[in-house]
Amino acid sequence: MKKFRKVLDGLTTSSPVNPGGSPACGSAAGTPSATPTPRELEIHETLMSEHFQICKTVRHGFPYQPTALAFDPVQKILAIGTRSGGVRLLGRPGVDCHCQHESGAAVLQLQFLINEGALVTACADDTLHLWNLRQRRPAILHSLKFNRERITFCHLPFQSKWLYVGTERGNTHIVNIESFVLSGYVIMWNKAIELSTKTHPGPVVHLSDSPKDEGKLLIGFESGTIVMWDLRVKRADFRIYYDEAIHSVSWHHEGRQFMCSHSDGSLSMWNMRNTAKPFQVTFPHGKTQRDGRKESCKPILKVEYKTSRNSSEAFVVFSGGLSYDKAGRRPTLTIMHGKAITVLEMDYPIVDFMVLCDTPYLNEVQEPYAVVVLLEKDFVVVDLTQSNFPIFENPYPMDVHESPVTCTAYFADCPPDIIPVLYSIGAKHKKTGYSHKEWPVSGGTWTVGSQTYPEIIVTGHADGSIKFWDATAITLQMLYKLKTSKVFENPKSGDVGRSGELVEEDPYAVQMISWCPQSRIFCVVGTSAHVILYRFSKHDANTTITSLEVRLQCEMEDVISPSDTENTPCYSDPSGLSPQPQPPSPRSNTPDSARDSISCLKVKDRMIRMPPGYQAELVVQLLWIDGEPPQQITSLDLNSAYGLLAVGNCNGLAVVDYLQKTILLCMNTLELYGSADPFQRLTRSPRKNRQSTSDFCMRGLSSFYSDSKKRIRTSYQSLTELSDNQVSLDLERSKSPTSAPYSPSLHNDPRGTGEPVSNLRSCHYSPVFYLLDNDHVNGHCTSPTSQPCPSGRARVPGGPEGPRLARRGPGRPPFRKAQSAACMEVSLPVSSLTEESRENSFSRSRSSSVSSIDRETKEAVTTLQFMESYGRKSDSLPTPCLWVGTSLGLVLIIPMSIPMDEQERQEDPVTVAPAGTVLMLKGSILRVSFLDCGGALIHSPYEVWRDQQAPADPDRPRKRKLVNFSPSSSQEASGDCHLAVVCSERQAKVFLMPTQACLYVHNITESSFVLRADVVSVCNSVGLACFCANGHIMTLSLPSLRPLLDVNYLPQTDMRIARTFCFTNGGQALYLCSPTEIQRITYSQEMCDNLQEMLGELFTPIETPEAQNRGFLKGFFGGNSQTFDREELFGEASAGKGSRSLAQHIPGQGGMEGMKAAAGGVVGELARARIALDERGQRLGELEERTALMMTSAETFSKHAHEMMLKCKDKKWYQF
Repeated sequence: MKKFRKVLDGLTTSSPVNPGGSPACGSAAGTPSATPTPRELEIHETLMSEHFQICKTVRHGFPYQPTALAFDPVQKILAIGTRSGGVRLLGRPGVDCHCQHESGAAVLQLQFLINEGALVTACADDTLHLWNLRQRRPAILHSLKFNRERITFCHLPFQSKWLYVGTERGNTHIVNIESFVLSGYVIMWNKAIELSTKTHPGPVVHLSDSPKDEGKLLIGFESGTIVMWDLRVKRADFRIYYDEAIHSVSWHHEGRQFMCSHSDGSLSMWNMRNTAKPFQVTFPHGKTQRDGRKESCKPILKVEYKTSRNSSEAFVVFSGGLSYDKAGRRPTLTIMHGKAITVLEMDYPIVDFMVLCDTPYLNEVQEPYAVVVLLEKDFVVVDLTQSNFPIFENPYPMDVHESPVTCTAYFADCPPDIIPVLYSIGAKHKKTGYSHKEWPVSGGTWTVGSQTYPEIIVTGHADGSIKFWDATAITLQMLYKLKTSKVFENPKSGDVGRSGELVEEDPYAVQMISWCPQSRIFCVVGTSAHVILYRFSKHDANTTITSLEVRLQCEMEDVISPSDTENTPCYSDPSGLSPQPQPPSPRSNTPDSARDSISCLKVKDRMIRMPPGYQAELVVQLLWIDGEPPQQITSLDLNSAYGLLAVGNCNGLAVVDYLQKTILLCMNTLELYGSADPFQRLTRSPRKNRQSTSDFCMRGLSSFYSDSKKRIRTSYQSLTELSDNQVSLDLERSKSPTSAPYSPSLHNDPRGTGEPVSNLRSCHYSPVFYLLDNDHVNGHCTSPTSQPCPSGRARVPGGPEGPRLARRGPGRPPFRKAQSAACMEVSLPVSSLTEESRENSFSRSRSSSVSSIDRETKEAVTTLQFMESYGRKSDSLPTPCLWVGTSLGLVLIIPMSIPMDEQERQEDPVTVAPAGTVLMLKGSILRVSFLDCGGALIHSPYEVWRDQQAPADPDRPRKRKLVNFSPSSSQEASGDCHLAVVCSERQAKVFLMPTQACLYVHNITESSFVLRADVVSVCNSVGLACFCANGHIMTLSLPSLRPLLDVNYLPQTDMRIARTFCFTNGGQALYLCSPTEIQRITYSQEMCDNLQEMLGELFTPIETPEAQNRGFLKGFFGGNSQTFDREELFGEASAGKGSRSLAQHIPGQGGMEGMKAAAGGVVGELARARIALDERGQRLGELEERTALMMTSAETFSKHAHEMMLKCKDKKWYQF
């Protein structure tokens, strides 16, 4: 039983000493602060450290930078390898597994052990790995590291345990799959080619055994040399020397001919009877020129030659081969069937493709039914059974990155009716024209776990679109897509006044989202400083969109001087109310006055038909002021019960009544304090020429574009303007040795790898990024609410952004291409900062007030929270309040008076009066949440959803139904107080309201800063979850702030992860692990234990299909009667041992880990034994049936033979 001290209301009101309850110096974690005259509060905390464990659950989206493709035709499992060493295994919907090589080396090739539940991967570090797929989480069983030769190609024949490995030197080695050791049998390149050949044939690019004779191995070299090697006699049957380089080879199923693709865009056909020259050479896309020669074509990188029973014509499928005559052609896949040639254009370059066939046997008619095409950023499956070759509808969420992801939100335990409603609306807008056949990749088994609850993931994108995903039971399925750009008029290229000057590319990029699932009200913040409020309706509507324009500016030019101590007493002055602000008048004497009081985008002002779903109701836009663009929005909160919307940025705060469509409050941050301002703000001398800060104002997120010709050229700054000599206030306040100042020197190489965020200092305003390539950033990164570097704008020598920024005048807008969270990487050599630069920075920060005149520092609003709380110490009952957190670590409480009657709420005004109540923490405020005195989480009040567009029913009038979680209603004996949990970048505090006494304080981190903090429900209790810039994930108990978990989960944290990481209830979290993938994790021990049950099975026991019966006469007379025993040829007894210096065997941990994982889940050892027993019984039964069938067939044959003998017994020889 935990005991907490509680201060009686009113006892500390008259005490002037430390009313905030904050200790004079940083207190230890979970240490209660001294409070006068306490009485005991008993709160039973159930969360323990045993309840927490970090574990990855599932990865969604398209595999980033794919490199290889493989398919098991029996198990029907697909594998995709990536450049970062990842392997994605896909089966039926729900069967989705991600594996990762520890080395991180690119995957060059994948080979399934067909129907064996195993996979061989060949990586760029010249290592072969054998993965065990017979467990829900695959693991490596064996590894083989090549030391002296580089792997270029691998081939594993069907039902063989010997893997052929071709190398860059032209040699071919053979590996035993069971023991994963080299055989002594080696095909050296100088033995494969003729001795008279003077040049090296090049690397091995193809290996395959002949469908007619498994003892013959076809070796293709890059230079154009092809060798048919007889494995038994260890010599070449024939050699082909072709002029053009070879990219791939494909056999006809009869083994009498094969086809090669070449670098000149040609296909050559070779007959085994005459290998002197090809019997056919075609240029599928090459036209004959006037001189009779074929025009030059691009290489055909891969070809597959497949036969079909229903047609005498074979399928020839290849990629590439287009002519060079037209520039900018899209990548193509060509399907040739007889004389018909179909060219399929792809949106992205083709990485690999594979034709899916019914049989795994190469010597049978292949019967192709689909083509799997792996693109750089997409995954397509083409139906070959229909003449128009339609594509299959992809059941996997491969289009997460359709537009670059800029923000994410995760909602667990949603109302159960929200998912079916969103799906029914989104299903009406699905694309058509897909193949009607079932998805061909249908392997594995998956069932919904017993512990499931509705989960929704919301992603915002650079093109302004919003996607709602059903994330229930570790799956991901698209529910509904919303396009925010439809609210605005389309910018015209000739419109200089608005679109031409104010916005360029991607002005609708989503920066922030806020959603109330109960009331179904949805808010979107865009990069053009706009907020759109949506209501959900099942009916279409014809309506107009209300637009409100807000002037948020900081009129007072000030610098902020911290008081003598960081823990300044918190003031509560009820008399220090700020007057209601008056909107400042536009300055007509400025040269940029033409851009005063205009918005960045134009809202449609006509009647609009809105389909069912989310319908825009209100747009709030920040205006240009005196030629300066609006600062981007940094915080947002809405409350459906109050009907209010709060918006904050680095200039101030605005509160909007979206029911009455009015602006209630529009004040800069300084005016909110009144007389309770804890800082000394010194006025500065006015500037002679008020220059526009459009070159250094806040820029949104810059879009991730794959086109290599289009380089990202946008700078990013998320909270405030920049001036040339700004100094971090954090250096003055904390004097932390880890807060290293920024050095103006930058990497000259824009492709250098990014530094982790953990190496960067935490300040109070946002950084600048200069993006020079798709994934790399040179510039200064601090915390998401930090102050820019003292050197002002960064300079990139020779970079494309430098001259562009210099050319932009004061009138040029800051809104350029919105950068996705997927591409934000950090590259800052913090370690290279010299001691001299540190001293210079500190000396500037401690300079006199004369030199500080040129400094400009603004206080940004970083978090907003509506809640029933106490605005003043003297309040006896909770009232609606708005809690405002700032980048200087201050929390202001603004009480509001809201009419309760529905009609009065529509007519009477809402009163908002800042009370001057101030609480203080270290670092920028990130999260505010509330607990009752029993330790339970208090949810914000909300309005129950009602469809405002539904037909009116006179018998049942629609009225607002509010659900209120007031502290007074959630408690009985101690219903006059509640606890406020406030978390900043540095520490967390628990305050007792209304006394505002600090009960507990915990310093979360000193060497880093918190990026994301949330109060979450886990294990039927409440805790505080934090994600730090150094990659640590921490959980704290509430309200005692006792540390429960601290795991270094992500040692290398980049800005993509920092911007998209979010926690949710149930012990889950997610982040964007790559520009195209979402990684979900859990920090709950209970979910880790149940994860085995939730994951799908990759391997299911399936009998291998039998080979086709070749017929008695064909098998007896015309077939290949010579058996081929690979064990006899490649085994140690005949071939000897392989060279130990050439390859090193590394045992894996997959076996033990797999057994432990299986034992830990529902399917343990007994289940595996039962499955094996059932398998064996099934096979015995099948064997018995086959035996009986053979006996019947033998009896029938004997009977027919006896009849034939009796018939021919008395005949003479000449009668035959």
